[in-house]
Amino acid sequence: MPPGPHDDDRHGLTRRRFLEGSALVPIVFAVGACGADEEPASTGAASSPATGTTGTRSPRSSAEAAAEAGELPATPSCDDGDDPTPEQTEGPFHTPDTPRRSNFVLAGVSGAPLLLTGDVVDTRCRPIRGALLDFWQADARGQYDNEGFKLRGHQFADARGRFGLRTVVPGLYPGRTRHIHVKVQRPHGEILTTQLYFPGEPRNRSDGIFDEALLMDVRRTGSSRRARFRFVLS
Repeated sequence: MPPGPHDDDRHGLTRRRFLEGSALVPIVFAVGACGADEEPASTGAASSPATGTTGTRSPRSSAEAAAEAGELPATPSCDDGDDPTPEQTEGPFHTPDTPRRSNFVLAGVSGAPLLLTGDVVDTRCRPIRGALLDFWQADARGQYDNEGFKLRGHQFADARGRFGLRTVVPGLYPGRTRHIHVKVQRPHGEILTTQLYFPGEPRNRSDGIFDEALLMDVRRTGSSRRARFRFVLS
């Protein structure tokens, strides 16, 4: 079932979770910080929603081709005046008040392993310490847990704005390409609600919500995948 619009629950996130996240837990995943030798996560294309909605194959975008080749620079790049990460619909499957966790691979969760890492910065490439990231996604069969908190959870970026999430590759369901939902918020700031996408997915071309500016940089390691993304907040 395709997602629809939903309210952001802005005040609940701000009041409760930033108080509970004031003591940051170090993130153990290695992530390239801004200005480091490792290439930053996410994409280098401007926001450009897909136009095909009937399933007709359209040419692969330059951003998708670059992502598959492992040549994706940061998007948006951290120069003054660049736009922040694009917003997207929350969809119908958001659940508030998720547990604090950075590992979704718990009992009852199966699927191709995915390690998602990255950072949260402002438009001047300064890391946002303590940024809140609230993730949720479908399981490997394309189903959401709407009764509990399987494949749902929030965390806080460390002092260098870094985050890490161990999860599984989400499955497909009618009307949508493969994606991960996320809300990102600087301390006491506005909430960015958006979605992250996988390069090379056939349904990217027919999903009316898909935005190539939100493609993750995904690499395969055997049966596992490693993905990176940089969130840029205004």
